[in-house]
Amino acid sequence: MPRAWWSPARGLSWTAVVLIALPAIASTSGGDPPRPAEYQDEEVAPDGSWSHQKAALGQRLFSERLLSRDRTLSCADCHQKGRAFTDGKTTAVGFGGQVGPRNTPTLVNRALGRVQFWDGRAVTLEEQALGPIANPAEMNLPIPEAVERLLAVPSYRDAFRTAFGGDPTAARLAQALAAFERTLYTVDSPFDRYLAGQPDALGPAAQRGLVLFGRKARCGDCHAGPNFTDEAFHCLGVSDDPGRSAVTRNARDFGSFKTPTLREVARTAPYMHNGSVASLAEVVEYYDKGGQPHPNLDEKMKPLSLTAGEKADLVAFMEALSGTVVEGAVPEGKGGDRR
Repeated sequence: MPRAWWSPARGLSWTAVVLIALPAIASTSGGDPPRPAEYQDEEVAPDGSWSHQKAALGQRLFSERLLSRDRTLSCADCHQKGRAFTDGKTTAVGFGGQVGPRNTPTLVNRALGRVQFWDGRAVTLEEQALGPIANPAEMNLPIPEAVERLLAVPSYRDAFRTAFGGDPTAARLAQALAAFERTLYTVDSPFDRYLAGQPDALGPAAQRGLVLFGRKARCGDCHAGPNFTDEAFHCLGVSDDPGRSAVTRNARDFGSFKTPTLREVARTAPYMHNGSVASLAEVVEYYDKGGQPHPNLDEKMKPLSLTAGEKADLVAFMEALSGTVVEGAVPEGKGGDRR
């Protein structure tokens, strides 16, 4: 299936046909976690090492505060399920109340991502998982010390031996957290139900917003595919944060950040990499004016000349991309097996 799922020339009917035709998820026996049918075309767990035991251990570690320097923070404190695994803050707040420069990104559907973090500095979920633990401004615990703490807890030693066949190590800590993160999905949004043949799942405003999304507003140029992101990097002129250029060392990438998914976007305010935009209505206003001047402003950022009604319709459609956030397994009736 092509990642650029919207084509203005083909229109809504083509979009619906492509997404409805996504194959139902097959029962897996070892390598991959269960995942919803609408994401079946994407690669998950490329090393083939996923297991329920690893994911269950990762879920426990995700909420474990002994993995922070003063034992007061866990991954779950910044990535809260009720907020689609974000925290509702402008930018992240870490160890000792340190305020970070960037907004906490959602972990929902990150198993579908090509790279991790706003600037893409980690390629895999395993690379990503240990970063916040060791970061002095986040959980501030050196990884060797984190492993020593886990080794000192008999129940963790037992859990690692069950999941991995051996004691805690840095690699196994990363693999367990990544295994859990690979189970975090959003399913059953009004948009998905609409494409599955429930015409009343989207109201008239949201249906108009869907058409605008791929046509006049051109949102689908970057928010593409079933996860509504091209996983690429774009400069919107939001701030003077170096963004992707800190990774690539290329001046042309200065100010560019990864396109976030729009899945669950109604629950992940505030928006942009620095949390500078408070509401979806303000996001639409920002794009409508073509962003702000910047030497590297993406060529797609141009004024849209949307009417007030069109802006409201776009917001209604984006709100219809929120459904049920699940962790650990896909709900009954949504695909996947429940081993």
